Amino acid sequence: MYVNYSRRVLVDTEDLLDAADVAEVLGLARPSSVSTYRLRYGDFPDPVIEKQSKKCVLWLRSDIDAWASGRRRS
Repeated sequence: MYVNYSRRVLVDTEDLLDAADVAEVLGLARPSSVSTYRLRYGDFPDPVIEKQSKKCVLWLRSDIDAWASGRRRS
């Protein structure tokens, strides 16, 4: 388990996705496309973990799934 104090959530590390995982969930060809989505879509989920170097960026699976589901309905 990991605690994200700024979001006040307890995170099961099994539920964390890196850019490659997010790209797969969203059907993107490359993990680098995730950074484009972050810039393009203001409602794209914030990472639950993001180091200052931007080399370690992880999202909660539930956040990405909910966002993707909402986009498909629109």
